[in-house]
Amino acid sequence: MFPRSTVLKTEFEHPTAIVYSHHPFSLMSSSDPAIQVDGLTQRYNDIVAVNDLDLTVEQGEVYGFLGPNGAGKSTTIDTLIGTTRPTSGSVSVLGYDAQAASISIRQAVGLLPGEFGLFERLTGREHVAFAQNCKDVTESPDDLLARVGLADVADQRASGYSTGMGRRLALAMALTGDPDLLVLDEPTRGLDPNGARTVRSIIREEVERGASVFFSSHSMEQVESVCDRVGVLRDGQLVAEGDVEMLRTRLGGHRLALTVESVPDSLPDRLGGLDAISDVQIDGTTLTASLTTASRKAAVIDATEAAGATVTDIETYTPSLEEFFATVTDQDEEMTRNGMSAAAETGGDA
Repeated sequence: MFPRSTVLKTEFEHPTAIVYSHHPFSLMSSSDPAIQVDGLTQRYNDIVAVNDLDLTVEQGEVYGFLGPNGAGKSTTIDTLIGTTRPTSGSVSVLGYDAQAASISIRQAVGLLPGEFGLFERLTGREHVAFAQNCKDVTESPDDLLARVGLADVADQRASGYSTGMGRRLALAMALTGDPDLLVLDEPTRGLDPNGARTVRSIIREEVERGASVFFSSHSMEQVESVCDRVGVLRDGQLVAEGDVEMLRTRLGGHRLALTVESVPDSLPDRLGGLDAISDVQIDGTTLTASLTTASRKAAVIDATEAAGATVTDIETYTPSLEEFFATVTDQDEEMTRNGMSAAAETGGDA
């Protein structure tokens, strides 16, 4: 698996990566972030791809990096691994300066690029063995191939791999050497639901091992299921950041609607005294309220019944991360949903 932006050509006219001979000693202390970006700006002539970006990813964190096409995500990732020199600003990865120590970073980081090439004549096992040789590690290729679900095709040439199989193989190569940081660009692109589930499981396992994960994705489901925090990039600027629950709250949080047989006089006061509940409205026998967390739904129902009301119907609504994404990137919700789904399902083979 080799990023197209950093390739050389071999005598076989296949893309290959620059080989680094050893695993460097990390300069990162226990208190340092895995990634620190300060004032990053990247210009290409009159085009500003990234504009004064500040971003921090803590050790052991899963950080989801979202944005529409052309927002600057790939440029940011290229800067993290040192293949692109920023116009201004600073980037530190695992304690290394991204420009002064780019080789050490690429040696210590497990990278799955959005676009990559494979040696068509090499088998899956030979690809992983090559990655292991680059990082001077001796783990079994078969263990990594089994982990990503390619054990049965380990001896098959990459020319016979589907899109999804190729991405699984690229992930196995990124996992080589137990990297302290995984940078994954669209890790579930081209995967079927089982493949996407495998990726989610691997991400969780890597975090349990102590690694940090930074990944971009068009799949809101993947982001919601594994990310500790999410950052949304628009026109090269970070326009939103926080955990999923926090971002949902920015759209008004969770909504609860209760239908009761009758409304006791004491009900408004009881509900008004509850924490994390706002915008309580009563229209006839229907009560609606906004909740900052979903766990407060039970408190509203209990308080309503304690006031003497009989609840006959309950409806709930929770804003999705997809809706939040559409809002902060100024995109039509239906267009965003269709675009996200298409991107997530492209080449959906195993």
